[in-house]
Amino acid sequence: MAGRVQSVLKRSGGLVFPGVYDALSAKLAERVGFELAFVSGYAVSATSLGEPDVGLLTQTEVIERARSICRSVSIPIIVDADTGYGNPLNVVRTVRELIAAGAAGCFLEDQRWPKRCGHMRDKTVVARDEYLAKIRAAVDAKGDADFFLVARTDAIADGGLDEALARAEAARAAGADATFVEAPRSLDELAEIGRRAPKPTVANMIEQGRTPLRPREDLAALGFQLVLYPLTGLYAAARALEGVYGALLADGTSAGVTDRLIAFERFNRIVGVDERLALAEAYDREL
Repeated sequence: MAGRVQSVLKRSGGLVFPGVYDALSAKLAERVGFELAFVSGYAVSATSLGEPDVGLLTQTEVIERARSICRSVSIPIIVDADTGYGNPLNVVRTVRELIAAGAAGCFLEDQRWPKRCGHMRDKTVVARDEYLAKIRAAVDAKGDADFFLVARTDAIADGGLDEALARAEAARAAGADATFVEAPRSLDELAEIGRRAPKPTVANMIEQGRTPLRPREDLAALGFQLVLYPLTGLYAAARALEGVYGALLADGTSAGVTDRLIAFERFNRIVGVDERLALAEAYDREL
C-alpha cells in the first residue's frame, strides 16, 4: 500500500474525505482539517466545461487540474482517472503524468467509453480481462512510486453484484491498493460489499444518488475504510452561488446577503495574501 494515503488510513478508523474541483476548494478542505481529498471528475467537468460527467473531459484537462490542486495543498490528493482514457498504454501515460503532477493516487474504473457518473443510468463495463489489463498497466506504471491505486468497478449495473465483487477481488490480486464497488442500490448490497470486497474499500456517498447515505461509524462497522463524499462541496457551492446571484439580480446590491459571504480579510488569509506580499517585500529589499 502506498505511503501518504496509507499513513492517513492508519491514523483513522473510517476515513471521511471530500471531493474537490479546484485549488480553492482543496485549500478549504485542508484548512478545515481534512487529511485527504479527491479530485472528482464529475465536479471538474461541471466547473471547467459546464458539462455533465459523460466522458467529455480529456486526459490532459484532468491532469492539468490535478496539478494545480496538488501544488496548492500539502495533504495527499487522489484523482479520478476515469477509465485511464484508452487502452493499457494510455493508462500507463495517465498514471505517470499523475505522479509527475504530484497526485497521491487515482481511481481507475471499468466502464466503457464514453463513461458517465456512476450514479447515472445505462452504464456498461468492458470485459473483465480488459479491465484487469488496465489495472496491471497501472501497477507497472507506478512501480515503486508513492501512488495509491483504487480499482473501481461499475459492474453492479452491468453484470450484478457477484461480478462486481469478483472484479474487485481480481483487481486487488493484480496489485491495486484498494477497491471500490460503485453504486450499491440498497443497504443489503452495501453491507455485502463491506463484508466481501478486498480491504481497504471505498463507500461513495452521493447525496440523492443510488446508494443510501450512512454515517461514518455505520460504514466502518460494515467494513469500509474510505468514505468519500465527492460532490458535497460542489453542490453546496452551486447552491450558494445561485442564491446570492439571484439576490444580487433582484436587489441590485449585495447588501442583503453580506451575512452569506466570507469576509474580505478572511478570504485573503485563505489564499495567502500576507505571505505573498511579505515575499515580494523581501525581494524588493534586495534591490
